[in-house]
Amino acid sequence: MYIWDVLEAADLVDEFLGASSLEEYLADTFLRSAVERQLQIVGEALAQLSRRDPDTTKSIPEVPRVVAFRNILVHGYADIDNELVWGILKTSLPTLKDRLRPLLEEC
Repeated sequence: MYIWDVLEAADLVDEFLGASSLEEYLADTFLRSAVERQLQIVGEALAQLSRRDPDTTKSIPEVPRVVAFRNILVHGYADIDNELVWGILKTSLPTLKDRLRPLLEEC
């Protein structure tokens, strides 16, 4: 269930972003808010997975960083670096999705 939640949220991020550029992302507070909410879901789902299924979590090396980033989004909201978020969206999120899809198929 948690892996499905992560993939669903990540796919929504892709849908929300569409073909947006960094400049469009930075200018659109609604888009940034929607994306940040989905990233919070990604982090929370992986935090729950780590508590409920530590063995599966061991196969996902990104989990600690993703959960830590979720905590920044939730608790450090005033200090969010939008360009850093953009980099995560374009590099780290696709890698995470690629790692999780086979795990979902195993379930």
